[in-house]
Amino acid sequence: MDLDVFATAHRAEWDRLESLLRRGRRLTGTEADELIALYQRTTTHLSLVLSSAPDPALTGRLTSLVARARSAVTGARKASWRDAAHFFTTTFPAAVYRLRHWWIPTAVLSTAVAALLGWWIAAHPEVQAAIGAPEDLRAMTRPGGEYETYYSSHPAAAFAAQVWTNNAQAVALCLVLGAFAGIPVLWVLLQNMLNLGAGIGLMSSAGRLDTFLGLILPHGLLELTAVFVAAGIGLRLGWTLVDPGPRTRRTALAEEGRSALGVAVGLAAVLFVSGALEGFVTPSGLPTWARITIGVVAELAFLAYVYVLGGRAARTGETGDVAATDREALLPTAA
Repeated sequence: MDLDVFATAHRAEWDRLESLLRRGRRLTGTEADELIALYQRTTTHLSLVLSSAPDPALTGRLTSLVARARSAVTGARKASWRDAAHFFTTTFPAAVYRLRHWWIPTAVLSTAVAALLGWWIAAHPEVQAAIGAPEDLRAMTRPGGEYETYYSSHPAAAFAAQVWTNNAQAVALCLVLGAFAGIPVLWVLLQNMLNLGAGIGLMSSAGRLDTFLGLILPHGLLELTAVFVAAGIGLRLGWTLVDPGPRTRRTALAEEGRSALGVAVGLAAVLFVSGALEGFVTPSGLPTWARITIGVVAELAFLAYVYVLGGRAARTGETGDVAATDREALLPTAA
């Protein structure tokens, strides 16, 4: 194809489309119909140029024209409460359910690591001595010590907000760092399990493991589940770099990345609940069995939410990605 002849033959149409786009919404009905027709024709022109004689300058102009015309034709869609409801009842639980084969093993292995660390610390006084001086450890583990007063050291509302912010940052790190082959995610997980294992080991060595579990379980079940979900999905995102499957690596990363961002938003809501439990339930005067029951109920409710709503949505083809109409067009499309 002779590019100069082609451009000369169709330049008037492109200039006319440019002129109509500048007028925005001040188009008559006839002009609106003309804009749609020119948009469709220019889309075809762009496809021809890309397939036969790509020229950077011409391709850039036509791509810009097609993108602007597409926005003008389809209109900008505004988010609504219906979108939010769809996200929390379909998109988010489906994404978590679809990737359960990543975050459930992550949860099991991480919990096992924390338990083994706790046993190792409790069974070896020399390890405890390496963690801190004896008087410091006693101050942490004695009745009314730092492990217990930590949860009531600040007003409940302020403490819950602080916990929510810190946990949301940890979850976001797991999801974002997954793009770096997933290796930094393992480091974030290890840090969390080291902290948990140290608490288990030190309180167990002091004969107060029941107290520690009574403090950690009311909020920790839901909180750790959110961390495990984020870590599992972050690892899945990292594995996409290695094995994108039948998709191109770019397409696979785009799809998994959008899904991971959606999960981050959903987990922020989950962590809000766990933060409220940590701020108001954990330090409350409720009996230990009542506080643990509340934590177990919250955890079971989340799992039922994922497996019932998420499983149902996943079986209909929902993946957790944004709607097709909200994705970037990979090829020029006509209205």
